[in-house]
Amino acid sequence: MDLIISNSSNDPIYLQIVNQIKAMIMSGELSPGEALPSMRNLAMQMRVSLITTKRAYEELERDGFIETYTGKGSFVKAQNAELLREENLRQVEEHLQKAVQKAKMSGITFEELSDILKMLYDE
Repeated sequence: MDLIISNSSNDPIYLQIVNQIKAMIMSGELSPGEALPSMRNLAMQMRVSLITTKRAYEELERDGFIETYTGKGSFVKAQNAELLREENLRQVEEHLQKAVQKAKMSGITFEELSDILKMLYDE
């Protein structure tokens, strides 16, 4: 599993891991039932603390993306289509919020922003 950790990111390392694994699951790069590296192996590969990978896996499990079995490891959970849609919608809202803030700071009107969004969506 290829994960990239950025020291210049505002997100903590565990959250960078969470976001990248979620993206891999949502894109289908990681399939339901596929085993994830053990927390210890991932920590060694990423050169981060075991506590960091444990926190990432706990969050992924809490959010319903993976399931962990004692003695067996962590696996990609079969995804509910509605859960995936909700996660994608949340991410779109987050990106749009940033775009709206930037537009307001730049003096771009709602109509201009709406036109840009329609043009991009129709592409």
